[in-house]
Amino acid sequence: METRVYSILKHKGSDVVTAVADQSISSLAAVLYAHRIGAAPVVDAGNKVIGIISERDIIRGIVEHGASVLTMPVSALMTKLVSVCTLEDRIGDVLEMITLNRTRHVPVIADGKLEGIISIGDVVKQLLEEAQFEVAALQNYITRP
Repeated sequence: METRVYSILKHKGSDVVTAVADQSISSLAAVLYAHRIGAAPVVDAGNKVIGIISERDIIRGIVEHGASVLTMPVSALMTKLVSVCTLEDRIGDVLEMITLNRTRHVPVIADGKLEGIISIGDVVKQLLEEAQFEVAALQNYITRP
């Protein structure tokens, strides 16, 4: 049985720093910096994911618009087509989605609303822990009398 997304959130927690569409890029950048994170899902008043914005989006905005990007709303730079997963999705499937879509952060959706977020780092950490457990079990099996 392959690990599901809910097991990552069980250990990581489901607190998510979010952004809103009319928030300024300057304000968002301060939030990302304060929380030491690279991206934030953009949600509406009902906590439904309507986009995601990352440091990369902000850098692209600076290149395209210069310093005026700081006063622009998040909605102007956010990625609107968001790769999401559910609590029941298998970690391997999420890793495949991250790889194919070249994304680093995946919002977790339950009943149409934001439940958490996982990153490529969270997925790799989980897979590494599973591999280490399997190696230890095999070593124990081989060295057992």
